[in-house]
Amino acid sequence: MRVSETPLYPYERSPDQDASTPARHPVVVVGAGPVGLAAAIDLARRDISVVLLDDNDRVSHGSRAICFAKRALEIFDRLGCGDGIVDHSVTWSRGKVFFRDRRIYEFDLLAEEGHRRPAFINLQQYRLEELLVRRLRDLRSEGRPVELRGGSRVTKVEPGAGSVLLTVETPDGPYRLEAEWVVACDGAGSTVRRELGLDFAGRVFEDNFLIADVTMKADFPTERWFWFDPPFNRGQSALLHRQPEGVWRIDLQLGPGIDREEEQRPEKVVPRLRQMLGEDVEFELEWISVYTFQCARIERFRHGRVLFAGDAAHQVSPFGARGANSGLQDVDNLVWKLERVLRGRSPDSLLDSYDAERVPAADENILNSTRSTDFITPKSDASRLFRDAVLDLAETQPMARPLVNSGRLSLPHVYVDSPLHSADRSDLPARTRPGSPAVDAPIDDGWLLGRLGDRFQLLALGIDVPGEEPGLEVISLPAGQHPLLDERYLGEAPGALYLLRPDQHVAARFTGYDPERIAAAFRRASGQETADS
Repeated sequence: MRVSETPLYPYERSPDQDASTPARHPVVVVGAGPVGLAAAIDLARRDISVVLLDDNDRVSHGSRAICFAKRALEIFDRLGCGDGIVDHSVTWSRGKVFFRDRRIYEFDLLAEEGHRRPAFINLQQYRLEELLVRRLRDLRSEGRPVELRGGSRVTKVEPGAGSVLLTVETPDGPYRLEAEWVVACDGAGSTVRRELGLDFAGRVFEDNFLIADVTMKADFPTERWFWFDPPFNRGQSALLHRQPEGVWRIDLQLGPGIDREEEQRPEKVVPRLRQMLGEDVEFELEWISVYTFQCARIERFRHGRVLFAGDAAHQVSPFGARGANSGLQDVDNLVWKLERVLRGRSPDSLLDSYDAERVPAADENILNSTRSTDFITPKSDASRLFRDAVLDLAETQPMARPLVNSGRLSLPHVYVDSPLHSADRSDLPARTRPGSPAVDAPIDDGWLLGRLGDRFQLLALGIDVPGEEPGLEVISLPAGQHPLLDERYLGEAPGALYLLRPDQHVAARFTGYDPERIAAAFRRASGQETADS
């Protein structure tokens, strides 16, 4: 394994363990995977005291999640670690789809220019976690209020009216901790979820898939390659992705009813890979796993003072890279709301909007993942005949290619029915309508998204804002000087005003300056309408 066996965040005794009564913290995050680390980083950047608990003391084994989409990279930029993550990764936007022994078509996920970040990067999860732990330590060295406690397993969760009491098991024995808010990022086997008696609802898929991380020297391009019914894995599917450091991810569908331990034996795996890669390709196994999956979620993501994110809240198939990417969007949506509530700027009903916005996002991901899985693994002869006919047709007929579903790749959810957004009465471009994440564009001093985030802002494009707007930072840019900015935000309009949330999503937009409408939209977007009414 390329992961060091030395603990990255070893257990250290905390003063909390010797306290006569449970120490109280504003936020406790449970689980130090990518989602939990991102939540702790975002809270620490906002000077919200946070304790991050993890039962392990090192990063995950195996590459696990490897594909991180453009929106995730924009979130990492806001967290102050985007450059380091991209620098360690391989970038890609192109892919090829194969059927049996032939290539039927290829695609480009980011065909337009004028974006700082690529459509996707590939980076092993353990490398990502190392970089996020480094960012967390940098924040702590700057004096930010954050602790990462390894070897600290949450075993009991007792919600109360004004706090949550946690029991934490350590090498020195258990102790109790009080949290005003708990963010549960402790994965598919979430202890917090189990302690609250919450179950997943959705579909469990019986197919098994083999993951093999291999190191090899190969001249394959940095693209996503997906095979339906290839000669080397008849009747099944296969996926190939390049990772940094000469590592390649290979997924092979195995089908239901297998002996999982047998299929993970190197003597079984190596011949499979030789059939795929060819006898003359030299490779070494780095990591092997067999997985199944479900497409499911808990009913609600907020349960009083406990908030669920990532795999603790929802699970999807790996086709489309929707797991870690959607978890990162969960915390992007949640943390700014938690900050406003903790600072008394918004009522805690604002956190209900986390549930209202991210549950539909999870449903969208589950729907896309389920459709992908049904196309990749037909459950009837009729379904297989339909799929194979679509694949045959797609080779020569572009109109059939949208029907090919090897995993609709992750896109950010648009919060079309958000309770925080004002009605849109403009004819401005659809891609920047309320609920959408702001679209990047080059501007004179860099990139638009580099100017946005962390607070409510009013982006004024070609419209004069005569004075200060309470609670809002005003960013003024001229119209007619940045063609891609104008195209993405103005269309045919001479000017526009965009109310942007701290997570860079559009809350409202206007084609003229109206301070009363702007103030009303801000109150709504910040959850103050209920408090003011």
